[in-house]
Amino acid sequence: MRFDALVLEKTPEGVKASVQALDETRLPEGDVLVEVLYSSVNYKDALAVTGRGKIIRGDYPFVPGIDLVGRVLASESPAWKPGDLVLCTGWGIGENTWGGYSRRQRLRSEWLVPLPEGLTPLEAMVIGTAGFTAMLSAMALADHGVTPDRGEVVVTGASGGVGSMAVAILAGRGYRVVASTGKAAAHDYLAALGAARFLPREELGAGPHRPLDSARWAGAVDAVGGATLAAVISQTGRHGCIAACGLAGGHELHTTVFPFILRGVTLQGIDSNTCPGPVRRRAWENLARELSKEALQRMTSRMIPLEAVPEASEEILAGRVQGRIVVDLSA
Repeated sequence: MRFDALVLEKTPEGVKASVQALDETRLPEGDVLVEVLYSSVNYKDALAVTGRGKIIRGDYPFVPGIDLVGRVLASESPAWKPGDLVLCTGWGIGENTWGGYSRRQRLRSEWLVPLPEGLTPLEAMVIGTAGFTAMLSAMALADHGVTPDRGEVVVTGASGGVGSMAVAILAGRGYRVVASTGKAAAHDYLAALGAARFLPREELGAGPHRPLDSARWAGAVDAVGGATLAAVISQTGRHGCIAACGLAGGHELHTTVFPFILRGVTLQGIDSNTCPGPVRRRAWENLARELSKEALQRMTSRMIPLEAVPEASEEILAGRVQGRIVVDLSA
């Protein structure tokens, strides 16, 4: 059985992406064979496909795509049977081992979670790794006692995939959400998702004014990192929590201990890649229950075929994408 996949190859000019017909014998080891229905294009995927980031740690040729949803075709595991609809995000797919940009993929059974009731496969990939990460971030705030009555929460990088999902999830949970973004054109979009007000990206991007700034936030979801995260830390109020889940603005963090020892602020890292199975399933069940069909429609930028992934990756890295791009492999 041959099927199409987007294959990355290393050339003297750099990484080249092309759609190729593969045989099942080329697929990696695993005890579950899945017919992939949809994937999506995340920031990390864009870096991998264009070769601009050190994302791929497996051998070339390589099939990228850090998330997928599909139907089980064959299983050696008692946990899954043919016909089951399953999700796979994280666990190194699209980085260490072949990922979702393939009409068929072989995966390890423990990486899979069932498609939650109430979600279609297409909706699951509108959510994808971005929405899953945003839900883990929202859960972290709640677990640390940051409730809606505590005050405003800020979401940085709010117009991106994780940011827009975080805005929708937190607003749906009753928080007053401040959206930090450099895109004024995204204000109407974010307001429709539930943002109460907006903050110019530069206001936080310049970094903290002093080691301990005036308290502004009960909590935060930060998808930017760098100076932006340092500013958020310095402005978070007593016993607040910041869920750090991205580094679009840089991986270095220059801060002080003052917010942590004088205000009891928590900096909670969000690892959506190796999140334990029970938490993973709870997050997906929350997503199915809390995100409305209308919100998912608003967050869908467009659906593309496999061969359009390289162009979409360039658009994402150039900052020209608002919302989520879904890759249709179902045809």
